[in-house]
Amino acid sequence: MTLLYAQFGLYLIMMLGIGYYSMLKTKNNEGFIIGGRTLGPVTTAVSAGASDMSGWLMLGLPGAVFAGGLSEGLWISIGLIIGAYTNWVVVAARIRTFSEQLKAFTLPTYISNRFEDNTGVLKIVSAVVILFFFTLYVASGLKGGTLLFAHTFDASEQTAMIITTLVIVSYTFLGGYLAVCWTDLVQGILMFFALVFCALLAYFAIAGSEVSIAEINPKAFAWKTGSLLTGASLMAWGLGYFGQPHILARFLGIRSAEDVPAARRVGMTWMIVALILSTCIGLVGIGYAELNGLTGLTGEGGNSERIFLALSSAVFSPWISGIILAAVLAAVMSTADSQLLVLSSSLTEDLSLFKNVSDEKKAWISRFGIAGFALIAYVIAANDTGSILGMVGYAWSGFGAAFGPLIILSLVWRDTTKYGAIAGIVIGALSTFIVKNFVSFEGHYFFELLPSFFIAFISIIVVSTFTAKPSEALLNKLKL
Repeated sequence: MTLLYAQFGLYLIMMLGIGYYSMLKTKNNEGFIIGGRTLGPVTTAVSAGASDMSGWLMLGLPGAVFAGGLSEGLWISIGLIIGAYTNWVVVAARIRTFSEQLKAFTLPTYISNRFEDNTGVLKIVSAVVILFFFTLYVASGLKGGTLLFAHTFDASEQTAMIITTLVIVSYTFLGGYLAVCWTDLVQGILMFFALVFCALLAYFAIAGSEVSIAEINPKAFAWKTGSLLTGASLMAWGLGYFGQPHILARFLGIRSAEDVPAARRVGMTWMIVALILSTCIGLVGIGYAELNGLTGLTGEGGNSERIFLALSSAVFSPWISGIILAAVLAAVMSTADSQLLVLSSSLTEDLSLFKNVSDEKKAWISRFGIAGFALIAYVIAANDTGSILGMVGYAWSGFGAAFGPLIILSLVWRDTTKYGAIAGIVIGALSTFIVKNFVSFEGHYFFELLPSFFIAFISIIVVSTFTAKPSEALLNKLKL
């Protein structure tokens, strides 16, 4: 256990060191929020992937496959791959170019400037949606960290959650966007190799045995979902990419639009391989758990989302297991840090509370905003009994429906209007809430993003058709 503490300690010191170095290079609030648009394609791509996948990649996905079989991971993975690739092709370069022309370095400011909103309504509506759903999203990250610490150090959930919160806040508080992206690069690489070696070692451990994964769980290799609605809902997760502020922030902060194709190749390769490995860990874990009697995964008090942690502890030597388990913390931190940064940027840049404050002071307000939002997320996580995947799904859907259709149309359709934008954000967020809480189909998985995305998309088109268009000067400037 002493060795494990030392390994974790070294890892966290490295993250804090990156945070401190980033703080020295951050001079104003723009640098704190998007790093002065200085990051290259590899850092942008891997950090985007790491912040996108989060603890879901190493806890939620393998846990779902371990409990429910291949169909639980196959269709959602296909949907995510299609959505992510389309996001890189359609959105990334365009929003990087438009945001610079519009002098915007947050998503609400981009939306407001794109539609020449002098009233501030679009900024406020966008910021409210971000504040609501991202607080839930960060809470899901804290729950992932709690699983890690409680499993590794046999700590209470309360202690584990406090430690997770403090770790994430510390380096994000110091270095902002640069710290987030550089630590996410390190964490993305660590996550990748943890998945590779965990999957391989667990497979070789059961390869020569008599254990049959299909006999243990007859659903293990079943790829059909049981219904068209369930399959469509799983694939609909891919629609969420177009509206995730923490992913779009990577597009805003990349060095230039010319770097996007290289970033896309790196990012998609990382993502596809990581999803395959995570799914394999869930499947191989079925056989390994049966063969070696892993406990705490099924039955009363069991949690299938611990399968990666249990396998890592079992197949790696003590000299390596601490580093591997740190990869799960990396997965948690790589999303929560990005989300806290977006929350803080909405506070200082998109609300009018600090419009007369200097850039240097705004950067410090952003830092303390990170601490404040982390505290709120901690309270939510401590009192929520749902799964990590459930919390992530709600927030993912909220952003996907509220911002996704609007971002796409704002980049490709010149006739999108301010009132269409307002309608899309409000209707997308409300429809997510309504479908999540009041609509279900017995015997089927129904993801709230599936109807909400298209309802918001249609709403924007309909309202824009009957309301005043942006000025020709703006449209010509953007070459729309």
